[in-house]
Amino acid sequence: MHRTTPPRPFDVTALFPRLAPLARTATRLHPRPGSPSVHDSSVGGPLLWPADEPWPHCDEPHEGHGARTGPSPADVRLLRRHRAAMEDRRRREPQGPWTTPEELAADERLQAGRPWPEGPAAMLPVAQLYVRDVPRLRTLGPPGADLLQVLWCPFDHPANPRPVLVWRSAAEVTDVLGAPPEPSAIQFADYLPDPCLLAPEQVTEYPNPMELSRELREQVGDRNQWQAAGPAVGSSYGPAPEEFYLNHLSVSPGWKVGGWSNWGLTDPVPRRCPACDTGMDPLLTIASTEWDGGSESWAPVEDRAGDLPRGSPPANFTGVVLAGGYGMQIHLCPASPLHPHIALIQ
Repeated sequence: MHRTTPPRPFDVTALFPRLAPLARTATRLHPRPGSPSVHDSSVGGPLLWPADEPWPHCDEPHEGHGARTGPSPADVRLLRRHRAAMEDRRRREPQGPWTTPEELAADERLQAGRPWPEGPAAMLPVAQLYVRDVPRLRTLGPPGADLLQVLWCPFDHPANPRPVLVWRSAAEVTDVLGAPPEPSAIQFADYLPDPCLLAPEQVTEYPNPMELSRELREQVGDRNQWQAAGPAVGSSYGPAPEEFYLNHLSVSPGWKVGGWSNWGLTDPVPRRCPACDTGMDPLLTIASTEWDGGSESWAPVEDRAGDLPRGSPPANFTGVVLAGGYGMQIHLCPASPLHPHIALIQ
């Protein structure tokens, strides 16, 4: 699988040379449905987990504890298969019917949820990233680590899943755990990623406008400064060229490693290491969509002629939706990858 981000409309550093030293490389992961193995980089796929190492469980309090919660992971997978079958029938037989009585009965039963689980909850695999696919991880992780594994508790802490990071050397895993435990229920179906293979691609990013200096932000928002760009900016952005910069020239959407942080739900907040107070850097962005109506120029060339998954948001290949469509940005301490990480929803 290969994915290619179209070139940006123009070189923004030609208009704003002071952006040049702020450029960062991000690795867009481009998750797409597939059947990954433990030896693949993936989202929602099986992990290369040692058979003699305990699987992580969460024993912390969960927000919203009640008599019932969401479906089990197996329930979610069945519901998604029913939805895919319905969409296939809709395309082939527009007049319907699109669902079978058996599917309707099963969906009604499964959507009623499960009893709230007792005791610690088994964590769910979210992502597995090999350094061979994402070389940037070699400088972010501990010495000798060539594999990053991300899991999370599928219950709110206090308002979203709680991620854990595991760094390891793949060569040291000789006996792989065959059947990892799963929680008996998860809080929301959107917290279970569909198995996806990756097509990592490096792109160049510049800071979100809210992270620019005041002077540079004023320049980016000055319509006169954009005249040299000509029609590339588009007439709809005339009154607010900083929106053009935000949507098409600064931070790429979707799942990615590194790059710049995205902001929108809140203004930028301090990201200081809880252990040493060092400023923290973006490690992994877990996104609810690969692009949206404002950032369609980032859609890979290979996807533009294909059918996107139905639903909201439409360019959601993983099934993960956080906080109604935002993303989780995991930040790491550059002084030590073993220091506590922080996770922000933006």
